[in-house]
Amino acid sequence: MIFYTIGVYNSSEHDFFDKIVNNGIELFCDIRQRRGVRGAKYAFVNSKRLQGHLLEMGVRYEHVFGLAPSKEIRKSQKDADLFNGELKYERTELGQVFRSEYKKNILDVFNFELFIENLEKNRVNRIAFFCVEEIPQACHRSIVTDKLEQLGYKIIHL
Repeated sequence: MIFYTIGVYNSSEHDFFDKIVNNGIELFCDIRQRRGVRGAKYAFVNSKRLQGHLLEMGVRYEHVFGLAPSKEIRKSQKDADLFNGELKYERTELGQVFRSEYKKNILDVFNFELFIENLEKNRVNRIAFFCVEEIPQACHRSIVTDKLEQLGYKIIHL
């Protein structure tokens, strides 16, 4: 089983979906709380449109809400970004408060054993975790894949 991470910022629609196809992604896990992006540039990853395109490609879509950061946790990162004078799409790493709160309130309560068991039962081998940030370390998906790497799984950042 191989886990991938994928973001959308600085990708064209064509490049984004090519990464999914070229890596044989079987299950696309959307781990955003709110599954929309403002503006036309990245409208192709708004939930309904994204799900439709993945369906046409034969890739299963799943919203893994249990791995989405809460509004309060997201606000802690927004505050850190403001303090650092960074925009969300320019960020290169997550703030310590976000990391700590995400681990304590999301990661530590998520049932990875059941998640992996369901993947094995359904014979899913290539799983992508999606959120918007281009750089994995600037996004909570890197915290998720760090945990999976600790469990012995291979991680590839697209």
